[in-house]
Amino acid sequence: MDNRPIGVFDSGLGGLTMVKKLIELLPSEDIVYLGDTGRVPYGSRSVETITKYAKQDAAFLVEQDIKAIVVACNTVCSVAVNELTAAFDVPIYEVIKTPAKVAAQTTKNRKIGIIGTSATIRSGAYKSALAEISTEFEVYMEACPLFVPLVEEGWADAENEVAIKATERYLRNIKQEGIDTLILGCTHYPLLIDIISRFMGENVKLIDSGAETASVVARDLHQKKMLNEAKSNGKIKYFVTDSITGFSERASLFLCSDIGESATQISLE
Repeated sequence: MDNRPIGVFDSGLGGLTMVKKLIELLPSEDIVYLGDTGRVPYGSRSVETITKYAKQDAAFLVEQDIKAIVVACNTVCSVAVNELTAAFDVPIYEVIKTPAKVAAQTTKNRKIGIIGTSATIRSGAYKSALAEISTEFEVYMEACPLFVPLVEEGWADAENEVAIKATERYLRNIKQEGIDTLILGCTHYPLLIDIISRFMGENVKLIDSGAETASVVARDLHQKKMLNEAKSNGKIKYFVTDSITGFSERASLFLCSDIGESATQISLE
């Protein structure tokens, strides 16, 4: 038994899609969520800057006496997770290898697409993870730099014309390659899943990187006997690095429920 909270961080609010899944799987767990909303997005920044930000995020969570860190930011996982593992003496979960494994098990025609931030795609992390499983996959990647800002601004509903046009522009080439499996390589992207699914068609299986990783976290904590054994629902603390104005409304979109709580604004510098 370990009643300490699980720490989760992301560059913005996208990681709340993973928090949603963790709540479903581990309702008794306390969670500390950090969204670096003052510096979102990470995907267009240099590796050095991303690594610096990631270490600051992780250090803050460690100060909250967490039992594990879930890095809900694909960008960080693609370029800086090894540095985090070396720097902090706490279990760290990343969102690259598990989705790659699920995609490899899902595809029938061995054609897999990957979408993510510019940094995630540039790193080739997902392609490398798939290559470790098999060299026979045909992998097609596309950076979608506008997706995170669209989601953060609340422009992700199924009828939003800007989001629809961006999706058509980014995914046109991947669709033409005939993939049957698409990895959503960013925890923001599930909020665009209706638009993406509609454009790609029902024959393309979408892999939610955050949800798949949350399942691994739940299973691993259970096997290590690190679960909170309280019978009541866990508590969630939200921290952001920008103004908390409108946070509850925006967070509710990610969690699909009214959180009824306020976030605390902090500084990581």
